[in-house]
Amino acid sequence: MSHADSNPVDLVVRNAMHIATVDGARREISGGWIAVDGGRVSAIGTSADPVPPAREYVDATDCLVTPGLVNTHHHIYQNLTRAFPPMTDKPLFGWLQSLYPLWRAIDEEAVHVSAFVGLAELALSGCTTSTDHLYLHPHGAGDLLTAEIEAARDLGMRFHPTRGSMSLSEKDGGLPPDDVVADDDEILAASEEAVKRHHDRSFGAMTRVALAPCSPFSVTEQLMVRSAELAEKLDVRLHTHFAENAEDDDFSIATFGCRPMEYLERTGWCSSRTWVAHCVMPNHDEVHRLGAAGIGVAHCPSSNLILASGISPVVDLRAAGVKVGLGVDGSSSADSASMWLEARQAMLLAKLRNGAHAGTARMALEVATIGGAGCLGREGEIGELSVGAVADIAVWSLTGPSFAGAIADPVEAWLRCGPTGARHTIVNGRVVVRDGRITHPALDEMLANHARISRRIQKLDDAR
Repeated sequence: MSHADSNPVDLVVRNAMHIATVDGARREISGGWIAVDGGRVSAIGTSADPVPPAREYVDATDCLVTPGLVNTHHHIYQNLTRAFPPMTDKPLFGWLQSLYPLWRAIDEEAVHVSAFVGLAELALSGCTTSTDHLYLHPHGAGDLLTAEIEAARDLGMRFHPTRGSMSLSEKDGGLPPDDVVADDDEILAASEEAVKRHHDRSFGAMTRVALAPCSPFSVTEQLMVRSAELAEKLDVRLHTHFAENAEDDDFSIATFGCRPMEYLERTGWCSSRTWVAHCVMPNHDEVHRLGAAGIGVAHCPSSNLILASGISPVVDLRAAGVKVGLGVDGSSSADSASMWLEARQAMLLAKLRNGAHAGTARMALEVATIGGAGCLGREGEIGELSVGAVADIAVWSLTGPSFAGAIADPVEAWLRCGPTGARHTIVNGRVVVRDGRITHPALDEMLANHARISRRIQKLDDAR
């Protein structure tokens, strides 16, 4: 191909050691480059093809290049109570009840700053698109969803926040305190307004909104039904926690008279617009029902391990046609928001559950990229490197002592060796991480603000 007479493109990633496109053909290129123009991938070439002229070049010498990773489940505000000591040894329900009294103190500033810091952390791990399940809206806290969307826009990350909700407080048999829940009508009105204000349906959109009642044990059954109806009306996606652990199963049977899968079916959530978080406890029949419905699953391996929830049957889910993505989960249960770490954990847990052959680095890379795109309804758009797809790219250095001798297979080396962060992270054709550092100049200021807010929320200032 010749570019001698063409105008320069916006950016070229060049001198790559290896490119794993994760496209429909799973094409891999030893050596090569990727051209970016107008926020899209405009060309991909081998080392034998001439590199097009560009306004900006990103060097990928000795690097693996992959699509940007896609985070499909998070509660970003929870990084304000990261590794909080009284909560480090409790299973899910007790853990939640211990933290809600702290989290009720969040406000617009706390959510904005925590989102900026949390998304920066994700970008350092090669993540280019992230969801956020923001289900906590304390009375008088302000417009929290807009606060985090503005942080994502400022940083330059592709963002899929969800308008989450809780409607059952402790007095109603739920887990959260009264002042962080709302009634169903109020929640649905706020959800519709959030979609109207922020949801961008265009190809390559930087912001999309989904509806996300927190979990079956924190909202009414009627809210689950009405949320599914509203999502259908607005043509947006649905998200919730599902079959997370044995407590979750027991609660569902005791409260609804059925297992979580049947509850999902009877509330109208078994559709291809739904993706659920965790999905640790489905039985064999339910795995196939999830696949037949076209549901997506956000696999959160570190969180499931920390809370002793179990190992999600990811290999079986994928085989059944479930779109399995990867999630870092909230920073209070999975305290490192690293997509690279979660991909490695997913690979190792798949080996443990299904055999050494089942968990490969390429499987984990697919889960972290196109699997996430499937969860978010953006296949062919994000999570792959192909002409016309968005220019979301992660560049990984495979040099230094950690990678010495790892020369036969760059993709396996990327995940078996390390740990590693991205050398460069490019979102929509813009460099967000360069040489392992966030390019935005406000990071240090945001970290200082984050420390101040964390002390307030953790009530450490009161102890002085």
